[in-house]
Amino acid sequence: MNIEISIPEVIELVNEIYLAPEKLFEMMRLDIRKAAGEYLSAWLDQELTIHLGRKRYERCKITVNHRNGSYARKFTMKSIGEVEVKMPRDR
Repeated sequence: MNIEISIPEVIELVNEIYLAPEKLFEMMRLDIRKAAGEYLSAWLDQELTIHLGRKRYERCKITVNHRNGSYARKFTMKSIGEVEVKMPRDR
């Protein structure tokens, strides 16, 4: 993956950060919120996989319990803020 950036673009970015450093921190917080939400969603999905004893789309004739989609839920985490997590459901 190659990223090409010109000198004027770098200068513009540095000036924006210099004039409003809080924007940079807000962008970082948003990125951390998104990453935390994705991590927690994946963790919960993996936990359901362990609970059911089979992976997603894998069928089993013995049990009747299966995945039933997911729903969005928001949590407030200290120092991060509100994080949206996809809570998996089973039936």
